[in-house]
Amino acid sequence: MPRESEISNIQRSFIQNALKENVRVDGRRFDQFRDLDLEFGDEYGTVTLRLGKTRIHVQISAEVTKPLEERKFEGVFTITAELSPIASPAFEVGRPTEQEVIISRILEKAIRRSNAIDTESLCIIAGAKCWSIRADVHVLDADGGLIDASCIAIIAALRHFRRPDVSVAGESVTIYTMAERVPVPLSIMHHPVCVSYSFYLEGEVVLLDPTRSEEQVRDAEVVLTVNDFELCQVAKLGGRPVDALVLLKCINTALAKGKEINGIVTKKLAEDATRRDVGGLIAELRAENER
Repeated sequence: MPRESEISNIQRSFIQNALKENVRVDGRRFDQFRDLDLEFGDEYGTVTLRLGKTRIHVQISAEVTKPLEERKFEGVFTITAELSPIASPAFEVGRPTEQEVIISRILEKAIRRSNAIDTESLCIIAGAKCWSIRADVHVLDADGGLIDASCIAIIAALRHFRRPDVSVAGESVTIYTMAERVPVPLSIMHHPVCVSYSFYLEGEVVLLDPTRSEEQVRDAEVVLTVNDFELCQVAKLGGRPVDALVLLKCINTALAKGKEINGIVTKKLAEDATRRDVGGLIAELRAENER
């Protein structure tokens, strides 16, 4: 990682010797994720994710804008990742690091370019007005697994987000407040999840969800993007070559982990919906809209 102090030789040897004995420093199995927790804010589309000691905050926002000239029937969706010095001494304000660029590119491919959001549903008036959805990713604590944690947090925030309802009469667009109409959820096509693997000892040892210290001593890294049904993306980020059979095994494990993670997100969303629906108010407002 740029501008961050290199791991000491003693720490490096300790981690590598432990892996030779089939032991991880934090006691996890080689194919085990760290504890995952999600906390949704009072506003729709606000979530704080904790993956071990890594902490990510994501805020989804929406505004009405003009669609792109080459995509007149679609809305706009953008992802902005910010790695601030509060998360790690490797990050500086206003000076994107190599890791920040890599994270942004992989998240762009994993979520936006995989059509996780139906951008056509964001169109209000073709060629004139559409919704622009923006995901702001803030890394609060960086202890490895930033790509995985950021992807999970973005998808959870998008599933949690609600945009204002609108009505169109000719060229006139009316945007309703949440008090006037029940806000509308985004149309999400699938739920991509990034799963990272690190390779050690010339590819003999493979670790799922490495910590920052484990990332610093790895030989190679592979990031797999999966949803509940299929593999969406493979990113090999330098280092030694990876055996094809080992990669296939990683893909099968990643597919199972993706379903497990999406199940956790679904459970947390249901808990938040129950917390918000005090006295059945949301159901009552929705019935009013239907009438």
